[in-house]
Amino acid sequence: MQRKLLHTPEGVRDIYNSECARKLILQENLHRLLKKYGYHAIETPTFEFFDIFSREIGTTPSKDLYKFFDREGNTLVLRPDITPSIARCAAKYYGDEEFPVRLCYMGNTFINNSSYQGRLKETTQLGAELIGDNSVSADAEILALVVNALKTAGLKEFQIGVGHADFFRGLAEAAGLEDDTKQELADLIANKNFFGVEELLDALHLPSGLKELFSMLGTVCMTGDMLQKAKELSAGFPVVLQALGRLEELISVLGYYGVEKYVSIELGMLSGYHYYTGIIFAGYTFGSGEPIVKGGRYDKLLGYFGKDAPSIGFAVVTDQLLAALSRQKIKLPAESGGTLLVYRESQQAEAIQQAELLRGQGEPVSLVLWEEAKPKEAYQAYGERMHKMEVQFLPDGE
Repeated sequence: MQRKLLHTPEGVRDIYNSECARKLILQENLHRLLKKYGYHAIETPTFEFFDIFSREIGTTPSKDLYKFFDREGNTLVLRPDITPSIARCAAKYYGDEEFPVRLCYMGNTFINNSSYQGRLKETTQLGAELIGDNSVSADAEILALVVNALKTAGLKEFQIGVGHADFFRGLAEAAGLEDDTKQELADLIANKNFFGVEELLDALHLPSGLKELFSMLGTVCMTGDMLQKAKELSAGFPVVLQALGRLEELISVLGYYGVEKYVSIELGMLSGYHYYTGIIFAGYTFGSGEPIVKGGRYDKLLGYFGKDAPSIGFAVVTDQLLAALSRQKIKLPAESGGTLLVYRESQQAEAIQQAELLRGQGEPVSLVLWEEAKPKEAYQAYGERMHKMEVQFLPDGE
């Protein structure tokens, strides 16, 4: 029984010692960057009413939610996604604001993934939301912020794939796809099963131009010529053409930020969050099979809460980012582990005074009583284990 108490449930884990220190440093560095862009921190509850994450909102499926009841019988949910909570807050506290609102956040999300997937069920996200701006400039600001966030973390090689929700929706509408067929096609694309996509498209007997546009869903990195070709083929499909035009304009504005080399157009970019209405994106790097950052535009989400405010945002999945940094052997600029001050019982007053002096100067200090039976080497090894603390012995403790 006691051994069982030491284990955590499947899908969650402990983070401690140097890993926890690195995570805190990463979060502090990223939050500092968000403040430079004018984003202000906000905190939302860890659990909300079920309706905040309902099917109509378009977030995580109900079967993947952690649901429970309060004393009054209300159905509550551990948040699987922070964006709907931010949308609720923005509608409540900034309902009359006519100008853009910039908010940033950090918190844990909870998704009851199937155990066989091997994914964490609790992850930490740090992100930003630009609310009340439907311009391409807002899209570009968010993507530039994403690029600079990953660079701030220490990454040098990464890529942000950018698509548009209306490209796939517009094609599905033009082809007259039934909901079941549309979902089957979306699943094939999400799983990168492009042989299956081609087989399904053949069975639909689509016009050649429309079929060629559908085939572009498998293009990971669109060139300028390919984009122009797509626009020509989309002449008769205004929703698709408008989506392509938005992507083209976005890449142009990103050039002003000097980050366009990190961004590529990926027309097959889809998201499990159905509230996305425009630009959608995900970032990848070596050492992580899952996205390290994801986001998109959600122009109708705040409408569910009573505020008409087109918005765009992103979330860095810090657990995935830390894993990638570790596998790429990229070290975060670590803070000093501080001082481990070892003293004998007769030196307690002196030890406390010295520790308080150092703490007043901003130096972390831990006090440890020297046990007679333990050699200096034991305390030096202890300091190494405790975040590489510098070990000091009071002078007459030799």
